[in-house]
Amino acid sequence: MANLSKFGNYLVLQGYFDLDTVSQATKKMAEYGENSPSSLAKILEDEFKANHDLVYEALAKHYAFPKLEVALEDIDHAQSDSIKELLNKINEDFRKKLLYHKIFPFSMIDSTRDILQVLASDPTDKLIQEIPSQSPFKRVEIYWAKLKTIEDLIQKIAPQKNEFLQLLEEAGDILVDDGKGDELDEAALDEEINKSLLVNLFEGVLIEAVRTDASDIHIIPNGKSTVDLYLRVDGKLQLWHRQDNTPPEAFMAVVKDRSIGVDRFERDTAQDGFAQRLIDEHLIRFRISILPIVSAEYERRFESIVIRVIDDRKVIADFRKLGFQTQAEQEFIKAINTSKGIVVVTGPTGSGKSTTLMAALHHIIDPTLNVLTCEDPVEYVIKGARQLKIGHRMSFDQAIRAILRHDPDVVMVGEIRDKITAEIAVKLANTGHLTLSTLHTNDAPSAIARLYKMGIEPFLLAYSINIIIAQRLVRKLCENCKRPLSAEHHVAALEMGFSQEEIDNGVIFEPVGCPKCKGGYKGRINIAEALYFYPEVRNEIVKSATDIDEERIRAIAEKHGMLSMRDSGMARIREGITGIAEVLYATSED
Repeated sequence: MANLSKFGNYLVLQGYFDLDTVSQATKKMAEYGENSPSSLAKILEDEFKANHDLVYEALAKHYAFPKLEVALEDIDHAQSDSIKELLNKINEDFRKKLLYHKIFPFSMIDSTRDILQVLASDPTDKLIQEIPSQSPFKRVEIYWAKLKTIEDLIQKIAPQKNEFLQLLEEAGDILVDDGKGDELDEAALDEEINKSLLVNLFEGVLIEAVRTDASDIHIIPNGKSTVDLYLRVDGKLQLWHRQDNTPPEAFMAVVKDRSIGVDRFERDTAQDGFAQRLIDEHLIRFRISILPIVSAEYERRFESIVIRVIDDRKVIADFRKLGFQTQAEQEFIKAINTSKGIVVVTGPTGSGKSTTLMAALHHIIDPTLNVLTCEDPVEYVIKGARQLKIGHRMSFDQAIRAILRHDPDVVMVGEIRDKITAEIAVKLANTGHLTLSTLHTNDAPSAIARLYKMGIEPFLLAYSINIIIAQRLVRKLCENCKRPLSAEHHVAALEMGFSQEEIDNGVIFEPVGCPKCKGGYKGRINIAEALYFYPEVRNEIVKSATDIDEERIRAIAEKHGMLSMRDSGMARIREGITGIAEVLYATSED
């Protein structure tokens, strides 16, 4: 361990990490020209996906920073008010900066000497050193606290404010529809937009979508003077705001004006655009889809707008964090650690296919490999991959064909759309390239049948595909409020295949609902069936003369330990992660 720093040696000797991991992180740190303990900690977290608290607790101990455990429920109103008063003594801009860096001024240790007790998830953060010059507190004592503790304190005592929504609340009604006429001319529309605070509503919903972890925003006309705004959180649409006394055309015009690539005056055709905003010090991109829709207000030209939130922080780079069950994860890793073959992820829209492929790519990417992706549209920028730009000068089909001449090692194709895409994927696999792609089928065996019906010969299918993963996303039960299954739902559990013993033992839970969640659920996790191409599976496909026997293939895979989608969901229920209703809904076609 001669080449390791003192902190590196400390991490190995204290058993936080093995020697190989710390050595690789140290080497990476040297490549960046860094040599401090905090740099090593950051690399371990960012590039080696180490747990934040594990790394920074070790760093705090190395520097002898004390640790403080805070129980949120023990903070009463008096203490909460005292902390708020403390925070208000720090100027707003610097306070926001501290909280963003997860540095929380918590209390006065000694009021006579003005010693400020500061909690930090990274006690070596240089911003802490600025507190004496940027606040009335000239002496600071730093304590390490868990990241979740600080985040919970911020949420309880100093939650982030949406300044655009505050302006709306202060202003009251945005537009008043006087009802003098049904048609809006453009001049009147301009006047209404300019004098209203619709811009604040639009900017406010963008911020709220990012902060509530919504995947999409839906903006829908509801009559001639009402607009509904929905957020899709954990896969479910929820009404976020209903704006009355506002012509839908006015709000749609604001969205178009503040987006790129769309024509505000075009209301009779589909349009695609984008926008980007700096929200909470992160650059967030938004993909905007506009469609003309029919309305009972026949003389008006209404549109529906859907905005996809593209937040690079949501990209899962560590394959293990996808949460696949043990055998599925092992077989998937085995399939992508080879130099050739096709890896297919299948499922309906919104089932997490792109997230899985991104994690697989991050697992594969290496400077020695030429990784090419062909997506339409490109959502996330992938470091280490060359992502082809699809546009009117180069179509998806042209890009797919061009890939073959670009000396690829690994290719990711957004979707196998047709026979041409399927044939090129097979050709790449059979000429020594690893190819990753998606399909829209209900389960893994039906993906084979779909490719066969596209015109791919059975022997090519059998020997070009490594694995097919079919997946769905189910909502996770809130850990704070979930409860054992109530008696009225015991019959449903028995019909699903659970035993009376499992029900009686209280291992099956149901949602309740509390302030910390949305209707008893918080977050999502996948359920999946992983169809690995064992020799028996390949032989069965080769034997297919006129049709693919999906049930026979499923039986062979299940003999090798493959969980069906329903079985995968039932395993999640037994683990107390999700509920019966979620799994039944996600696997209703099984």
